[in-house]
Order: sequence, then structure tokens, then C-alpha cells
Amino acid sequence: MINLTKSEEDYLKALFQLLTEGGKSKIGNNQLAEYLNVSPASTNNMVKKLKAKDYIVSERYGKLELTDQGIEIAVRLIRKHRLWETFLYNYLNFSWDEVHEVAEQLEHIKSRKLVDELDRFMEYPKVDPHGEMIPDADGAYNITPKVTLSSLKEGDICKLAAVNDASVSFLRYVSQIGLALSSTIEIVEIRDFDKSICIRFDDTVETVTKKFADNVFVKIIS
Repeated sequence: MINLTKSEEDYLKALFQLLTEGGKSKIGNNQLAEYLNVSPASTNNMVKKLKAKDYIVSERYGKLELTDQGIEIAVRLIRKHRLWETFLYNYLNFSWDEVHEVAEQLEHIKSRKLVDELDRFMEYPKVDPHGEMIPDADGAYNITPKVTLSSLKEGDICKLAAVNDASVSFLRYVSQIGLALSSTIEIVEIRDFDKSICIRFDDTVETVTKKFADNVFVKIIS
């Protein structure tokens, strides 16, 4: 397998997450650039490199897909990232809004033995601190449909299942308003003007934006 740079690995992981966890069937260069917060020109250059190494294929109109090799690398990165997040949160007193940036660095460690031993030491956790599934050592990774808070209607009651961990500022905001994975949330009101949502949880009433609600995943209770 060709040795990849940190940047190349980041692109493969981002494309995988957009295609699978983001529920997109096809992704273009501009969408990938926006997700990574880089210029379209930089993305075009990187895509060419990854196509030459047989990790990405593109169809007509520039739509991107991962090859089997590309998927394997992306899943391995996600596994390492989420195991490191879990270790930092459970054993080193990092808060859930602190673990992402550190795990972004640690996920590029190449030693498979280290990662497998980390998994064993923690007794094979199934989910990370943000509620996301951790792939196993064989790369088994079941993508379950996600229900966003923004897709619910007034009166619905749900439990927080996972949050998008891509933004530290977002995770910090989730913590600041008091939401946790154990929180039960009631949709009190959805405002027509901007689709902001008034929610009630743990004796707290809070109004959140649609953007916030798009990045919070829930399980419907009633």
C-alpha cells in the first residue's frame, strides 16, 4: 500500500464521511473543498493525486467516489480517531469538546499494534464520546440512518444520540447549554421565520438554530 501524507489521509476520510455519514450519493470537488475549508483549486490538485494512486475515481461532471482501497484507509482513520477520542475522554480528563482536535493529530499514527492494544485496553468500546460508532479491527462499520433534531416536529420527544464532532466551537456550545448524550429533548416550538427550534431538556428551555439542529442526531422516543 502506498504511503500517504496526513493531508491525503484527511481528504480520503472527509470524502468517506460525506458519502456515508452525510447521506450523499455523490460528492463534487466544491463540496469536498467546503467541508475541508480549503480552496477548490487545492482540492482539484489533491483529487488528481489520489486518483493517480487509485484511491479515488471520478465520474462525469466531476462526481467523486472512493475505491475499495480508499474506503479501507478512511475507515481505519475513523477507527483510530474515535478510539483516541474515547481514551482521552475516559482516561485523561479531556472534555468532549477538547478531544476532537487532539484525536485529529493522533489518528495519523501508523502503528496498527498500538491502536489494537488501545482498543483492547479499553475493552473494545463500541461508540465514542460523541455517540458515533467505532469500527472494529476488521473494518466492520455499520452505517445506521441518522435522525436530525431539525427533522422532528413540534411535540416530539427524543434522546440525544450523537453530535457532529467536526467543529470544536460547536461541541463547546453543546456543552455550554448543558446537553449531553443522556439528555431527553422535547420539541416545544418550531418558528416559521428561520426554522429555529425551542427545545426543553433537563428543566432547561433553549432556542437553537436550524444549523445547530442539523448537527444533532437523536433517537425518537415519542
